[in-house]
Amino acid sequence: MPDIFKLNMQPIKMNLNSVFAVFCIVAMNCSASQAVEVSGLIQTSLSHNDNWQSYQNQGTGIVRFEDNQINLQQAMLRAQWDVSSAFSVDVVANYYEDGEQNLGFTQAQILYKPISQAKIRYKARAGFFYPRIFLENIDTGWLSPYTYTQSAINSWIGEELRIAGMELSLFSPGRVRRSPWSWEVTAAVFKGNDPLGTLLSWRGFAMHDRQSLHNDRVAFAPYPSVIDEQLIWHPNFVEPFHELDGKLGTYVGVHVNYFNQSTLRYYYYDNRADPLEVNDLRLYACRTKFHALSWQHNLSKQTRFISQWLSGSSVMGNRFVFINFDAWYLMVSHSIGEHRLSLRYDRFIVQEDDDIPADMNSSDGLGVTLAWRYDINANWQIGLEQHFNQNSAQNRIPLDLPIEANQHQSLLVMQFRW
Repeated sequence: MPDIFKLNMQPIKMNLNSVFAVFCIVAMNCSASQAVEVSGLIQTSLSHNDNWQSYQNQGTGIVRFEDNQINLQQAMLRAQWDVSSAFSVDVVANYYEDGEQNLGFTQAQILYKPISQAKIRYKARAGFFYPRIFLENIDTGWLSPYTYTQSAINSWIGEELRIAGMELSLFSPGRVRRSPWSWEVTAAVFKGNDPLGTLLSWRGFAMHDRQSLHNDRVAFAPYPSVIDEQLIWHPNFVEPFHELDGKLGTYVGVHVNYFNQSTLRYYYYDNRADPLEVNDLRLYACRTKFHALSWQHNLSKQTRFISQWLSGSSVMGNRFVFINFDAWYLMVSHSIGEHRLSLRYDRFIVQEDDDIPADMNSSDGLGVTLAWRYDINANWQIGLEQHFNQNSAQNRIPLDLPIEANQHQSLLVMQFRW
């Protein structure tokens, strides 16, 4: 990315009052233009956790919080500007108390969608954005309206996957063809996602709702085989949005909808990174590619079934790290008036097949998440969530930790949006 888009790499320390002040100033300035729509969301939570040290604090636990504490779970500001009937701008900024960087952008994109009466239409977008692989994270700011702890798949996507590039789509609404079927095909080229797969290789999948900010740094435990100069010699962190080899990555996707009842999405992603490239921070490019399939079916007006499957591989260096990964989830969500109850089951596996036995990369686990959310009014929501997971990671052995972990997290969440 050009230097003008680079944020300060130093952690930004701000208290909650400062965050509110910044958000309010930006919102008032943006609201001066009638064409700009500004929205925001604040979530605070009271969490009860076991004593596993979180990956956020360079531990091996796979949930975001540890111990019992009050958290600023989410603070998000979104600005949408309709430049013309065809062009619009969409920018999302986030603040987090935890992590290496606290304030920054998670999305910034220009969208082009001309008005058309044709049976086959087109649209495009460019910037820093998510591929539309998911059917879980459909709320504003790429949040989930179902649970607070997201699936293992989308937790990883929020951490390591973002597109700095361009996407073109062809689509055909069923109503213009008097058909129950609508379809869309999409393709993109991008840069800036070469380290994708680093976290899966060493930490494995995690389950949380924190999205990495542009130029963010995600830490993990100091595994001896990773940081040892005689073995891999990689820092115990990754900055996921680097461009290392100058090559374009690509993805293609297909969306199919049947009325408003059933939706199916398939994507193939390949960052086409050169696994031998390394930068001055000792961050390696990972050649990462995967297939992703998502399906949502509305069983009734109140009940929907959502599932997702992800399968791929990642290689770093001359095969000194090579993993195959698979993950999937099944979720049922039911609404009664202003109440929504969601239950999700996750399964995730990482298997190594590399040339350095001392660097153990295999991990696996399962998770069960039950969440209740109640909309008090248009602005306020309260929610409860109980999450359990069982996970194992072979690279806990050199840290003198048990391979197996049983983790739980209880959340009481208060949310305000405008």
